[in-house]
Amino acid sequence: MTIFKNYANKVLLFVFLISLFNYIDRQVLFAVFPLIKEELALSDVRLGMLGSAFMIVYMCVAPFTGYIGDRIKRPGIIGVSAIVWSIATLAGGLSGNYGQLLAARSIVGIGEAGYGTVSPSYLAEWFPKDRRARILAIYALAIPVGSAIGYILGGWLGGHFGWREAFYIVAVPGILLGIYFLFFRETPEREAEDKRASLPEYLSLLKNRTFLLICLAESVATFSVGGLAAWMPSFFERTFGLSVAKAGLYFGALTVLGGITGTLAGGWFADRLRKHTCRAYFITGFFSLVLAAPFGIAAVFASSLVWSLAMIFLAEFFVFAYSGPYHAAIVEAVPLEVRSMAFAVEIFIIHALGDAISPVVLGKISDMTSSLGIAIVVSMVYLLAGGAVSLLAGRTWEKQLNSKAGCGSQKQDTQAGA
Repeated sequence: MTIFKNYANKVLLFVFLISLFNYIDRQVLFAVFPLIKEELALSDVRLGMLGSAFMIVYMCVAPFTGYIGDRIKRPGIIGVSAIVWSIATLAGGLSGNYGQLLAARSIVGIGEAGYGTVSPSYLAEWFPKDRRARILAIYALAIPVGSAIGYILGGWLGGHFGWREAFYIVAVPGILLGIYFLFFRETPEREAEDKRASLPEYLSLLKNRTFLLICLAESVATFSVGGLAAWMPSFFERTFGLSVAKAGLYFGALTVLGGITGTLAGGWFADRLRKHTCRAYFITGFFSLVLAAPFGIAAVFASSLVWSLAMIFLAEFFVFAYSGPYHAAIVEAVPLEVRSMAFAVEIFIIHALGDAISPVVLGKISDMTSSLGIAIVVSMVYLLAGGAVSLLAGRTWEKQLNSKAGCGSQKQDTQAGA
Protein backbone atom coordinates (compact mmCIF):
# COMPACT_ATOMS: atom_id res chain seq x y z
CA MET A 1 0.00 0.00 0.00
CA THR A 2 2.87 2.36 0.77
CA ILE A 3 4.32 1.77 -2.69
CA PHE A 4 0.97 2.52 -4.30
CA LYS A 5 0.56 5.67 -2.21
CA ASN A 6 3.94 7.02 -3.27
CA TYR A 7 3.38 5.95 -6.86
CA ALA A 8 -0.02 7.66 -6.78
CA ASN A 9 1.66 10.96 -5.90
CA LYS A 10 4.05 10.46 -8.80
CA VAL A 11 1.09 9.83 -11.11
CA LEU A 12 -0.61 12.99 -9.85
CA LEU A 13 2.51 15.05 -10.51
CA PHE A 14 3.08 13.85 -14.06
CA VAL A 15 -0.57 13.77 -15.08
CA PHE A 16 -0.76 17.36 -13.88
CA LEU A 17 2.38 18.33 -15.83
CA ILE A 18 1.10 16.73 -19.03
CA SER A 19 -2.26 18.42 -18.55
CA LEU A 20 -0.42 21.69 -17.98
CA PHE A 21 1.26 21.50 -21.39
CA ASN A 22 -2.00 20.31 -22.87
CA TYR A 23 -3.45 23.73 -22.12
CA ILE A 24 -0.25 25.63 -22.88
CA ASP A 25 -0.21 24.18 -26.41
CA ARG A 26 -3.93 24.83 -26.74
CA GLN A 27 -4.00 28.47 -25.58
CA VAL A 28 -0.73 29.73 -27.05
CA LEU A 29 -2.63 30.01 -30.33
CA PHE A 30 -5.02 32.62 -28.92
CA ALA A 31 -2.19 34.70 -27.48
CA VAL A 32 -0.74 35.16 -30.97
CA PHE A 33 -4.08 35.66 -32.77
CA PRO A 34 -3.27 39.28 -33.73
CA LEU A 35 0.08 38.28 -35.24
CA ILE A 36 -1.43 35.44 -37.28
CA LYS A 37 -4.30 37.67 -38.37
CA GLU A 38 -1.88 40.31 -39.67
CA GLU A 39 0.56 37.93 -41.41
CA LEU A 40 -2.10 35.77 -43.10
CA ALA A 41 -4.65 38.60 -43.61
CA LEU A 42 -7.50 36.71 -41.96
CA SER A 43 -11.01 37.78 -40.98
CA ASP A 44 -12.14 37.15 -37.40
CA VAL A 45 -14.27 34.23 -38.62
CA ARG A 46 -11.33 32.47 -40.31
CA LEU A 47 -9.14 33.27 -37.31
CA GLY A 48 -11.73 31.82 -34.96
CA MET A 49 -11.92 28.68 -37.12
CA LEU A 50 -8.36 27.81 -36.06
CA GLY A 51 -9.69 27.32 -32.54
CA SER A 52 -12.92 25.69 -33.64
CA ALA A 53 -11.18 23.19 -35.97
CA PHE A 54 -9.15 21.91 -33.03
CA MET A 55 -12.28 21.47 -30.92
CA ILE A 56 -14.30 19.80 -33.67
CA VAL A 57 -11.60 17.17 -34.21
CA TYR A 58 -11.05 16.86 -30.45
CA MET A 59 -14.68 16.06 -29.71
CA CYS A 60 -15.15 13.73 -32.71
CA VAL A 61 -12.07 11.63 -31.93
CA ALA A 62 -12.86 11.42 -28.18
CA PRO A 63 -15.44 8.56 -28.42
CA PHE A 64 -12.94 6.38 -30.27
CA THR A 65 -10.16 6.98 -27.73
CA GLY A 66 -12.68 6.47 -24.92
CA TYR A 67 -13.55 3.05 -26.33
CA ILE A 68 -9.86 2.16 -26.59
CA GLY A 69 -9.19 3.54 -23.10
CA ASP A 70 -11.67 1.10 -21.57
CA ARG A 71 -9.78 -1.81 -23.18
CA ILE A 72 -6.02 -1.19 -23.13
CA LYS A 73 -3.54 0.25 -20.65
CA ARG A 74 -4.12 3.96 -20.34
CA PRO A 75 -0.53 5.18 -19.68
CA GLY A 76 0.34 4.25 -23.28
CA ILE A 77 -2.59 6.29 -24.57
CA ILE A 78 -1.60 9.27 -22.42
CA GLY A 79 2.05 9.15 -23.51
CA VAL A 80 1.37 8.76 -27.23
CA SER A 81 -1.27 11.47 -27.11
CA ALA A 82 1.14 14.00 -25.59
CA ILE A 83 3.74 13.20 -28.26
CA VAL A 84 1.20 13.58 -31.08
CA TRP A 85 -0.21 16.95 -30.02
CA SER A 86 3.27 18.34 -29.30
CA ILE A 87 4.59 17.38 -32.74
CA ALA A 88 1.47 18.89 -34.30
CA THR A 89 2.09 22.14 -32.41
CA LEU A 90 5.62 22.15 -33.77
CA ALA A 91 4.25 21.58 -37.27
CA GLY A 92 1.92 24.56 -36.83
CA GLY A 93 4.93 26.83 -36.59
CA LEU A 94 6.23 25.41 -39.87
CA SER A 95 2.97 26.12 -41.72
CA GLY A 96 3.35 28.04 -44.95
CA ASN A 97 -0.30 29.06 -45.34
CA TYR A 98 -3.69 29.11 -43.60
CA GLY A 99 -4.67 25.62 -44.79
CA GLN A 100 -1.55 24.03 -43.37
CA LEU A 101 -1.97 25.81 -40.06
CA LEU A 102 -5.61 24.70 -39.90
CA ALA A 103 -4.56 21.10 -40.50
CA ALA A 104 -1.85 21.25 -37.84
CA ARG A 105 -4.25 22.61 -35.22
CA SER A 106 -6.71 19.86 -36.13
CA ILE A 107 -4.08 17.20 -35.43
CA VAL A 108 -3.44 18.81 -32.04
CA GLY A 109 -7.07 17.93 -31.34
CA ILE A 110 -6.42 14.24 -32.10
CA GLY A 111 -3.62 14.06 -29.53
CA GLU A 112 -5.47 15.92 -26.84
CA ALA A 113 -8.60 13.78 -27.31
CA GLY A 114 -6.62 10.68 -26.38
CA TYR A 115 -5.35 12.30 -23.22
CA GLY A 116 -8.56 13.98 -22.14
CA THR A 117 -10.71 10.85 -22.25
CA VAL A 118 -8.55 8.60 -20.08
CA SER A 119 -6.57 10.82 -17.69
CA PRO A 120 -9.32 11.81 -15.18
CA SER A 121 -10.39 8.22 -14.44
CA TYR A 122 -6.79 6.95 -14.53
CA LEU A 123 -5.75 9.56 -11.96
CA ALA A 124 -8.83 9.16 -9.74
CA GLU A 125 -8.36 5.39 -9.46
CA TRP A 126 -4.96 5.81 -7.82
CA PHE A 127 -6.62 7.42 -4.80
CA PRO A 128 -9.34 6.36 -2.34
CA LYS A 129 -12.87 7.58 -2.97
CA ASP A 130 -12.90 10.03 -0.09
CA ARG A 131 -9.97 11.95 -1.65
CA ARG A 132 -10.93 11.88 -5.31
CA ALA A 133 -12.79 15.19 -5.36
CA ARG A 134 -9.76 17.02 -4.01
CA ILE A 135 -7.36 15.17 -6.32
CA LEU A 136 -9.48 16.02 -9.36
CA ALA A 137 -9.64 19.63 -8.21
CA ILE A 138 -5.82 19.68 -8.26
CA TYR A 139 -5.94 18.08 -11.71
CA ALA A 140 -8.35 20.81 -12.83
CA LEU A 141 -5.86 23.50 -11.75
CA ALA A 142 -3.90 22.70 -14.91
CA ILE A 143 -6.66 24.42 -16.90
CA PRO A 144 -6.14 27.96 -15.57
CA VAL A 145 -2.42 27.55 -14.90
CA GLY A 146 -1.66 26.04 -18.31
CA SER A 147 -3.92 28.53 -20.05
CA ALA A 148 -2.23 31.41 -18.25
CA ILE A 149 1.24 30.19 -19.15
CA GLY A 150 0.07 29.76 -22.73
CA TYR A 151 -1.15 33.35 -22.86
CA ILE A 152 1.85 34.84 -21.06
CA LEU A 153 4.52 32.78 -22.79
CA GLY A 154 2.80 32.96 -26.17
CA GLY A 155 2.32 36.70 -25.91
CA TRP A 156 5.90 37.29 -24.82
CA LEU A 157 7.49 34.94 -27.35
CA GLY A 158 5.20 36.16 -30.12
CA GLY A 159 5.90 39.80 -29.34
CA HIS A 160 9.67 39.34 -29.22
CA PHE A 161 10.35 36.56 -31.73
CA GLY A 162 7.19 35.83 -33.72
CA TRP A 163 4.23 33.47 -33.47
CA ARG A 164 6.03 30.57 -35.17
CA GLU A 165 8.81 30.55 -32.59
CA ALA A 166 6.19 30.47 -29.83
CA PHE A 167 4.86 27.20 -31.25
CA TYR A 168 8.34 25.70 -31.54
CA ILE A 169 9.29 26.34 -27.92
CA VAL A 170 6.10 25.17 -26.18
CA ALA A 171 6.06 21.87 -28.13
CA VAL A 172 9.29 20.41 -26.72
CA PRO A 173 8.28 19.64 -23.08
CA GLY A 174 5.17 17.73 -24.17
CA ILE A 175 7.25 15.38 -26.32
CA LEU A 176 9.61 14.60 -23.43
CA LEU A 177 6.80 14.11 -20.90
CA GLY A 178 4.91 11.87 -23.32
CA ILE A 179 7.91 9.58 -23.83
CA TYR A 180 8.45 9.31 -20.07
CA PHE A 181 4.80 8.46 -19.36
CA LEU A 182 4.87 5.48 -21.71
CA PHE A 183 6.57 3.58 -18.87
CA PHE A 184 3.90 4.21 -16.20
CA ARG A 185 1.73 1.41 -14.78
CA GLU A 186 -2.01 0.82 -15.02
CA THR A 187 -4.03 1.30 -11.81
CA PRO A 188 -4.47 -1.62 -9.36
CA GLU A 189 -8.24 -1.10 -9.57
CA ARG A 190 -8.28 -1.58 -13.34
CA GLU A 191 -5.86 -4.51 -13.21
CA ALA A 192 -8.02 -6.28 -10.62
CA GLU A 193 -11.30 -5.64 -12.45
CA ASP A 194 -10.10 -6.29 -16.00
CA LYS A 195 -13.68 -6.05 -17.24
CA ARG A 196 -14.61 -4.93 -20.72
CA ALA A 197 -17.78 -2.90 -21.06
CA SER A 198 -20.51 -4.15 -23.36
CA LEU A 199 -22.51 -2.09 -25.83
CA PRO A 200 -25.59 -1.94 -23.54
CA GLU A 201 -23.38 -0.60 -20.73
CA TYR A 202 -22.09 2.15 -23.02
CA LEU A 203 -25.62 2.98 -24.14
CA SER A 204 -26.66 3.29 -20.51
CA LEU A 205 -24.69 6.53 -20.38
CA LEU A 206 -27.29 8.06 -22.69
CA LYS A 207 -29.99 7.11 -20.19
CA ASN A 208 -28.12 8.54 -17.19
CA ARG A 209 -29.95 11.86 -16.77
CA THR A 210 -27.63 13.16 -14.08
CA PHE A 211 -24.57 12.53 -16.23
CA LEU A 212 -26.14 14.17 -19.29
CA LEU A 213 -27.24 17.23 -17.32
CA ILE A 214 -23.73 17.60 -15.91
CA CYS A 215 -22.40 17.58 -19.47
CA LEU A 216 -24.98 20.13 -20.60
CA ALA A 217 -24.16 22.51 -17.75
CA GLU A 218 -20.45 22.13 -18.51
CA SER A 219 -21.10 22.85 -22.20
CA VAL A 220 -22.57 26.25 -21.29
CA ALA A 221 -19.54 27.06 -19.16
CA THR A 222 -17.19 25.80 -21.88
CA PHE A 223 -18.86 27.97 -24.51
CA SER A 224 -18.36 31.09 -22.42
CA VAL A 225 -14.88 30.22 -21.17
CA GLY A 226 -13.87 29.36 -24.73
CA GLY A 227 -15.16 32.72 -25.88
CA LEU A 228 -13.09 34.53 -23.25
CA ALA A 229 -10.02 32.43 -24.03
CA ALA A 230 -10.20 33.17 -27.75
CA TRP A 231 -11.12 36.82 -27.73
CA MET A 232 -10.32 38.54 -24.44
CA PRO A 233 -6.65 39.29 -25.30
CA SER A 234 -7.84 40.76 -28.61
CA PHE A 235 -10.49 42.77 -26.73
CA PHE A 236 -7.81 44.33 -24.52
CA GLU A 237 -5.67 45.08 -27.56
CA ARG A 238 -8.50 46.70 -29.53
CA THR A 239 -10.21 48.54 -26.66
CA PHE A 240 -7.28 49.71 -24.55
CA GLY A 241 -4.46 49.67 -27.13
CA LEU A 242 -2.35 47.03 -25.42
CA SER A 243 0.43 45.26 -27.27
CA VAL A 244 0.12 41.56 -28.00
CA ALA A 245 2.66 40.80 -25.27
CA LYS A 246 0.90 42.89 -22.62
CA ALA A 247 -2.57 41.63 -23.53
CA GLY A 248 -1.36 38.03 -23.18
CA LEU A 249 0.49 38.84 -19.96
CA TYR A 250 -2.44 40.58 -18.27
CA PHE A 251 -5.09 38.07 -19.28
CA GLY A 252 -2.77 35.15 -18.54
CA ALA A 253 -1.97 36.45 -15.07
CA LEU A 254 -5.65 36.97 -14.30
CA THR A 255 -6.49 33.52 -15.64
CA VAL A 256 -3.96 31.78 -13.42
CA LEU A 257 -4.89 33.79 -10.31
CA GLY A 258 -8.63 33.56 -10.85
CA GLY A 259 -8.45 29.95 -11.97
CA ILE A 260 -6.35 28.68 -9.08
CA THR A 261 -8.28 30.50 -6.37
CA GLY A 262 -11.64 29.77 -7.97
CA THR A 263 -10.96 26.07 -8.51
CA LEU A 264 -9.68 25.57 -4.96
CA ALA A 265 -12.54 27.60 -3.51
CA GLY A 266 -15.09 25.59 -5.49
CA GLY A 267 -13.64 22.30 -4.29
CA TRP A 268 -13.50 23.49 -0.68
CA PHE A 269 -17.05 24.87 -0.81
CA ALA A 270 -18.43 21.66 -2.33
CA ASP A 271 -16.69 19.44 0.24
CA ARG A 272 -18.03 21.53 3.14
CA LEU A 273 -21.52 21.72 1.67
CA ARG A 274 -21.56 17.97 1.04
CA LYS A 275 -21.79 17.40 4.79
CA HIS A 276 -25.29 18.86 4.56
CA THR A 277 -26.61 17.86 1.11
CA CYS A 278 -25.83 15.34 -1.62
CA ARG A 279 -26.55 18.12 -4.16
CA ALA A 280 -23.40 19.99 -3.11
CA TYR A 281 -21.57 19.55 -6.42
CA PHE A 282 -24.52 20.97 -8.33
CA ILE A 283 -25.21 23.87 -6.00
CA THR A 284 -21.55 24.80 -6.38
CA GLY A 285 -21.96 24.64 -10.16
CA PHE A 286 -25.02 26.91 -9.98
CA PHE A 287 -23.26 29.63 -7.99
CA SER A 288 -20.13 29.25 -10.13
CA LEU A 289 -21.87 30.07 -13.40
CA VAL A 290 -24.50 32.55 -12.21
CA LEU A 291 -22.02 34.70 -10.27
CA ALA A 292 -19.49 34.77 -13.12
CA ALA A 293 -21.91 36.37 -15.61
CA PRO A 294 -22.34 39.91 -14.17
CA PHE A 295 -18.62 40.35 -13.62
CA GLY A 296 -17.83 39.30 -17.20
CA ILE A 297 -20.38 41.80 -18.50
CA ALA A 298 -18.98 44.53 -16.26
CA ALA A 299 -15.50 43.92 -17.71
CA VAL A 300 -16.74 44.85 -21.19
CA PHE A 301 -18.36 48.11 -20.08
CA ALA A 302 -15.59 49.15 -17.66
CA SER A 303 -14.35 52.68 -18.28
CA SER A 304 -10.71 51.86 -17.59
CA LEU A 305 -8.28 49.01 -18.12
CA VAL A 306 -7.82 48.55 -14.37
CA TRP A 307 -11.55 48.06 -13.76
CA SER A 308 -11.88 45.76 -16.75
CA LEU A 309 -9.04 43.58 -15.48
CA ALA A 310 -10.55 43.49 -11.98
CA MET A 311 -13.94 42.37 -13.32
CA ILE A 312 -12.39 39.68 -15.52
CA PHE A 313 -10.51 38.35 -12.51
CA LEU A 314 -13.77 37.96 -10.57
CA ALA A 315 -15.52 36.43 -13.59
CA GLU A 316 -12.78 33.82 -13.96
CA PHE A 317 -12.67 33.19 -10.21
CA PHE A 318 -16.32 32.13 -10.25
CA VAL A 319 -16.44 30.40 -13.63
CA PHE A 320 -13.64 27.98 -12.72
CA ALA A 321 -15.23 26.95 -9.41
CA TYR A 322 -17.34 24.18 -10.98
CA SER A 323 -14.37 22.23 -12.44
CA GLY A 324 -13.34 20.01 -9.54
CA PRO A 325 -16.85 19.20 -8.26
CA TYR A 326 -18.18 18.26 -11.70
CA HIS A 327 -15.21 16.01 -12.51
CA ALA A 328 -15.80 14.22 -9.21
CA ALA A 329 -19.53 14.01 -9.91
CA ILE A 330 -18.91 12.19 -13.20
CA VAL A 331 -16.57 9.64 -11.59
CA GLU A 332 -19.22 9.05 -8.92
CA ALA A 333 -22.19 8.89 -11.29
CA VAL A 334 -20.85 6.24 -13.69
CA PRO A 335 -19.41 2.71 -13.12
CA LEU A 336 -15.71 1.87 -13.43
CA GLU A 337 -15.91 -0.08 -16.70
CA VAL A 338 -17.33 2.85 -18.70
CA ARG A 339 -15.49 5.79 -17.14
CA SER A 340 -13.18 6.45 -20.09
CA MET A 341 -16.17 6.45 -22.43
CA ALA A 342 -18.10 8.66 -20.00
CA PHE A 343 -15.39 11.30 -20.19
CA ALA A 344 -15.28 10.82 -23.97
CA VAL A 345 -19.01 11.51 -24.18
CA GLU A 346 -18.54 14.47 -21.85
CA ILE A 347 -15.79 15.85 -24.07
CA PHE A 348 -17.96 15.46 -27.15
CA ILE A 349 -20.97 17.20 -25.60
CA ILE A 350 -19.23 20.07 -23.84
CA HIS A 351 -17.12 20.95 -26.86
CA ALA A 352 -19.76 20.33 -29.53
CA LEU A 353 -22.05 22.74 -27.70
CA GLY A 354 -19.24 24.82 -26.22
CA ASP A 355 -15.85 26.05 -27.36
CA ALA A 356 -15.91 24.18 -30.69
CA ILE A 357 -18.37 26.81 -31.86
CA SER A 358 -17.88 29.80 -29.56
CA PRO A 359 -14.74 31.25 -31.23
CA VAL A 360 -16.50 31.29 -34.60
CA VAL A 361 -19.89 32.35 -33.20
CA LEU A 362 -18.37 35.25 -31.27
CA GLY A 363 -16.17 36.13 -34.23
CA LYS A 364 -19.29 36.28 -36.42
CA ILE A 365 -21.12 38.46 -33.90
CA SER A 366 -18.05 40.71 -33.76
CA ASP A 367 -17.93 41.02 -37.56
CA MET A 368 -21.70 41.70 -37.79
CA THR A 369 -21.85 44.28 -35.01
CA SER A 370 -18.33 45.69 -35.41
CA SER A 371 -18.04 45.19 -31.66
CA LEU A 372 -16.06 42.44 -29.99
CA GLY A 373 -17.46 43.63 -26.66
CA ILE A 374 -21.04 42.77 -27.66
CA ALA A 375 -19.91 39.26 -28.60
CA ILE A 376 -18.31 38.76 -25.20
CA VAL A 377 -21.45 40.00 -23.42
CA VAL A 378 -23.52 37.39 -25.27
CA SER A 379 -21.23 34.63 -23.99
CA MET A 380 -21.55 35.91 -20.42
CA VAL A 381 -25.36 36.09 -20.47
CA TYR A 382 -25.40 32.49 -21.69
CA LEU A 383 -23.85 31.39 -18.38
CA LEU A 384 -27.20 31.94 -16.66
CA ALA A 385 -28.62 29.00 -18.61
CA GLY A 386 -25.83 26.82 -17.25
CA GLY A 387 -26.80 27.78 -13.72
CA ALA A 388 -30.37 26.65 -14.34
CA VAL A 389 -29.21 23.30 -15.72
CA SER A 390 -26.97 22.81 -12.66
CA LEU A 391 -29.97 23.07 -10.36
CA LEU A 392 -31.89 20.57 -12.48
CA ALA A 393 -28.94 18.15 -12.38
CA GLY A 394 -28.86 18.38 -8.60
CA ARG A 395 -32.54 17.54 -8.29
CA THR A 396 -32.15 14.61 -10.68
CA TRP A 397 -29.18 13.25 -8.73
CA GLU A 398 -31.06 13.50 -5.43
CA LYS A 399 -34.04 11.61 -6.88
CA GLN A 400 -31.70 8.95 -8.28
CA LEU A 401 -30.10 8.42 -4.88
CA ASN A 402 -33.42 8.40 -3.03
CA SER A 403 -34.69 5.69 -5.37
CA LYS A 404 -31.79 3.51 -4.19
CA ALA A 405 -30.19 3.76 -0.74
CA GLY A 406 -31.06 7.39 -0.12
CA CYS A 407 -29.16 10.65 -0.15
CA GLY A 408 -28.00 10.42 3.46
CA SER A 409 -26.64 6.92 3.00
CA GLN A 410 -24.74 7.97 -0.11
CA LYS A 411 -23.08 10.85 1.73
CA GLN A 412 -21.96 8.60 4.55
CA ASP A 413 -20.50 6.03 2.15
CA THR A 414 -18.59 8.67 0.21
CA GLN A 415 -17.18 10.33 3.32
CA ALA A 416 -16.07 6.94 4.64
CA GLY A 417 -14.32 6.15 1.37
CA ALA A 418 -16.54 3.12 0.83
